[in-house]
Amino acid sequence: MKKLFSIFFIALFAFLSAQDQDSKETANRFFYELTFKPKKDSAKLEKVLTVLDIAKDRSVYRDYTVIGQDSIIKVQVEAMQKSGVFKDLSKTIRMPKFSEKIVKHYPDMKVQYVERIASGFTPMGIAYNETIKFDWKISNEKEKIGPYNAQKATADFGGRKWTAWFSTDLPFQDGPYKFSGLPGLIVKIEDEGKNYSWTLQGNKKVQNWEELSYSEKISNMSLKVTDMPREKFEKTFSDFKKDPFATARPMMTQEIMSKTIPGMDGTIGDMMKKQEKMYKDFFNANDNPIELTYSSTDKKKK
Repeated sequence: MKKLFSIFFIALFAFLSAQDQDSKETANRFFYELTFKPKKDSAKLEKVLTVLDIAKDRSVYRDYTVIGQDSIIKVQVEAMQKSGVFKDLSKTIRMPKFSEKIVKHYPDMKVQYVERIASGFTPMGIAYNETIKFDWKISNEKEKIGPYNAQKATADFGGRKWTAWFSTDLPFQDGPYKFSGLPGLIVKIEDEGKNYSWTLQGNKKVQNWEELSYSEKISNMSLKVTDMPREKFEKTFSDFKKDPFATARPMMTQEIMSKTIPGMDGTIGDMMKKQEKMYKDFFNANDNPIELTYSSTDKKKK
């Protein structure tokens, strides 16, 4: 039962990201509100809080949902460990809107794009690397964005036309998602069709910053990320989205599928079906990617 407990606990957090470092340092955390259009054929917009953590030798961009719930998850997990009774955490925590993590390595700004998939029941990281040279056209136009004096710049990226506002008040040549390369931090950026728009909402210093969240640590995720060419990454991740439990299903006998775990509603088979639906609902919620094309193969993103 303990093994099955860990299996489903790991599976629950398979969307979360991980990295091969766990060092404590100080980071500057910038909070961006992302307004986006998840469905390309709909005008409906959604919002999510994302963060850009800028440390000494790298920055890390991701959905803030998981980080923001760390303390809640810690309380729930410690209660389960104390009682020895499994609890379905999907009932009490929110899943992120976006599962990717983007690491920019300083000073060359090499980008590593990381996603989580499952190998059997064990989460594993897959990633591709790229060095992006944004061809920014800096304008003389200036504007106040929140408390910051900002200047306008435009560039084409991923099949979309982008307008950015950067501020030299914040001396970081970085920004949300993959964006970087301007003489100050990007405080606002959106594409021409307003499918994706990031606006800086605030920032703070994070002492003893660690790249791994609490949930990543206790779910025993492998810290190793497998780098691969982007085309292979796209195919691997696409296959996972179509059938998240493809590698796990052969391991599950009928006897195992019919078992129950104290504190869980239904059988292990029921839990697998529920989690499979959770995965598919997550991936099907967005058919309007940030990047419509990618330069490495000049093919449409699938």
